[in-house]
Amino acid sequence: MKNKILENLSFEKILDEIAEVAGYLWQREWAERNAGNISINITGLLSKNELKGLRPGNRFQVNPPFKTLHGQVFLMTGTGTRMRDLAKNPSENICIVIVDEKSQVSYFSCRESKGRTIKPTSEIYSHLAIQQMLLQKDGTKKVVLHTHVTEFIALTQIRKFQSARAINGVIWSMHPETIMFCPKGAGFVPYILPGTPAIAQKTVKVLSNHDVVVWGKHGGLVVAPTLSEAFDTIDLLAKSVKIFLTCRNSGFEPDGLSPQELHQIRRSTGD
Repeated sequence: MKNKILENLSFEKILDEIAEVAGYLWQREWAERNAGNISINITGLLSKNELKGLRPGNRFQVNPPFKTLHGQVFLMTGTGTRMRDLAKNPSENICIVIVDEKSQVSYFSCRESKGRTIKPTSEIYSHLAIQQMLLQKDGTKKVVLHTHVTEFIALTQIRKFQSARAINGVIWSMHPETIMFCPKGAGFVPYILPGTPAIAQKTVKVLSNHDVVVWGKHGGLVVAPTLSEAFDTIDLLAKSVKIFLTCRNSGFEPDGLSPQELHQIRRSTGD
């Protein structure tokens, strides 16, 4: 049977964007081996006939349940897949995830790759919990991106920067555009074992007031309307941290923007 979803132009456009951003993540060295994961809410993008045409997939129960996600359809990167491979062949390294009324998750490969079915990322609990929060909040943000931002990991290895206040002090003071495009700053979640409900619950709580979360000693996570916007946000904040670390590594304490200068920027942008 011919795979109709790969002929859907809107679906193809999303795959192209995934391939582009996956390439950027690899080039930034934020996606070593199989690091990083993506989910995108694509509910309504594919017709019932297109979904029925998917190859038989697999199913598992998630607990705690995600009742708000009943009938929602997502694209998710596969567990064990590499961003560099996703950049070259997105349809072979991503899966479609559907949640039913009993919070059973069914997953299907977009295209069979070497006879295997692509299973969703090991961070699926975080992705589903965040996607549920986004849907309940306003529904405009459909993308969750997690990546191992080197600059975030390095900064949070230093005890004095293991708080949202300290991280935002760096982020905002090093580059004027950070406060313009990320006025809420970044939230912070201290290190928690990856792939667990615990990190999902803590991250959802922090995201109620932020669009970006720094996972201590682990990287970053961002939510946005599109994948390109998600990358732009995390790329900007990472550059700010890089400027700070570059100054420190050169033996100098950076001046940074003063509180008065930051206030001036906020006033000029209406925040």
